Amino acid sequence: MPVKPRSSRSKDFDPKRKPRHSAKKTTSTRKDDEGKREKRGFESYSTSKNKNPSAKRSERSAKRSERFASERPARKYGDEKPARKYDSEKPARKYDSEKPARKYDSERPAKRYSTEKPARRYESEKPAKRYESAVPATKRREPDRKLEKFVSEAAQGIQTFQEMDLPERLVMELAKGGIATPFPIQAATIPAALSGRDVLGRGKTGSGKTVAFGVPLITFLARAGNQPRIPNKPRALVLAPTRELAEQIDKALAPIAKSVGFFTTTIYGGVPQSKQERILNRGVDIAIATPGRLEDLMEQGVVDLSEVERVVIDEADHMAELGFIEPVTRILTATGESQKLLFSATLDKQVASLVKKFLTDPFVYEVPGETEQNLDIEHRVLITEPKYRSRVFHRLVQGSGKSIVFVRTKQTAEALAQSLNDAGIPTARLHGDLNQSQRTKNLARFSEGFTRVLIATDVAARGIHVDDVKLVIQVDLPEDYKTYLHRAGRTGRAGRKGIVVSIVPSGKTRKIEGILERSERKAIYSEVVGEDPLLTELAGPIAPPPVLDQLDFGDSRFDGPAKRASKGKPELRGKGRPNKLQGAKDRRFRSR
Repeated sequence: MPVKPRSSRSKDFDPKRKPRHSAKKTTSTRKDDEGKREKRGFESYSTSKNKNPSAKRSERSAKRSERFASERPARKYGDEKPARKYDSEKPARKYDSEKPARKYDSERPAKRYSTEKPARRYESEKPAKRYESAVPATKRREPDRKLEKFVSEAAQGIQTFQEMDLPERLVMELAKGGIATPFPIQAATIPAALSGRDVLGRGKTGSGKTVAFGVPLITFLARAGNQPRIPNKPRALVLAPTRELAEQIDKALAPIAKSVGFFTTTIYGGVPQSKQERILNRGVDIAIATPGRLEDLMEQGVVDLSEVERVVIDEADHMAELGFIEPVTRILTATGESQKLLFSATLDKQVASLVKKFLTDPFVYEVPGETEQNLDIEHRVLITEPKYRSRVFHRLVQGSGKSIVFVRTKQTAEALAQSLNDAGIPTARLHGDLNQSQRTKNLARFSEGFTRVLIATDVAARGIHVDDVKLVIQVDLPEDYKTYLHRAGRTGRAGRKGIVVSIVPSGKTRKIEGILERSERKAIYSEVVGEDPLLTELAGPIAPPPVLDQLDFGDSRFDGPAKRASKGKPELRGKGRPNKLQGAKDRRFRSR
């Protein structure tokens, strides 16, 4: 059917009529009378608020003008402004005049920048320093040296503890623990501390510092008599940088203090705070604390240090490395005019600031030969190919002596511990992921001889105080020479011999050479393979593992077959069902 034209489809069709929906297609126009704007073919209506935008702009401009308005008339550009008149008779300065050279009272002429400045003359005949001199860079930089040279005082000729006027029961307890003759640092600092002087002791780890500051604290308490303990107010305070070191100090001082009727307690993080609060509430004599947890308890009002009469800061240099200088400063300020005993292996800038601020006329003692190499420690660098590295390491830890293995990460520590345990070498580990209970148990197993190998990260380096460590093995090299010295200090303690072994891949000895040069230690370099006779010379003959049946770790996972058999079958509960927990422990042991 053909389509009809539009005119025939509607009777009312008018060709002149405009379309019902039409819009002007203009680019941009404005209708001021209606306040409308058309753009891109669409019509937009303005609201009553913006009907006259030009008036709004004029109003805003007028307001701005009112803020800067003043009665001062505008300056005429054609007029010349006269010179400003001052109260003084000094005329205005003319810049086109030639100003003469300024006259000084001295005869020194004006400085001329065009002349060459002569070399500065010194009163001494010392020539100017030449940077092309042969002095190596390691000798010129000394960022960690002490600010002031503290002169060490001569020690008195004391040979025994009986000569120090100590309580008889305290001397007997020292002798029972194998401490019959005082070490040099003990013979020097104990009499000075008992006289009431502040003490600054510089000595390496293993030199007897714990007894050096612990005996004076306990002696003062004994001389004061059995005074009633005040809740939450200890009478003596010992600050330690790590939890492990706090435990070691408490282990050494607790029996000595108990022999004369006094008690110690430890305060550190990683354990529930409620137990520490209960002990403090009953009253303690000596508190051994780390700065972090102690400051938290002080802020909560649990600990009050106003009654503290003696304060000990042990290993202050390690405090500075861990960032505890500010908390230690606040804690020492809270103790008031108490006697201070500070012990540190080195005396750098931050430690020297503590000494100057809190120690008054201190008695200074330095262990002879502290700045020199310890002759009891032998330093070895074993250079090996990567394929022999694992065999060299396993052979070193198979000796009969105790070994501490240092690694950089906790993942490496876990992997090495698992590898040695699978090889039949009982190994303990110590790193930051373990809770305090696990770390204490592992350290106790190592110190008591249940395991001969301890794998640790640097976070626990300063907290390990075991006297009979034969080898310190560095699987991962330290970051700086200070860490190297801290690791090396775990052996060669209390007059015993020790060896520090660094395992280095072939062609990568530059780092260990720089560390040894910076620490002023001399080492013997040797190239070894998996079955090298040198390894037997260092570690000794291969020793059999300890018999687990004779040991008691307090955990059935470590029980031998004979010990498990002596315990009988697992306990039956309910309707004859075995103990699931005991069965799980047995399965874990069998899987090992």
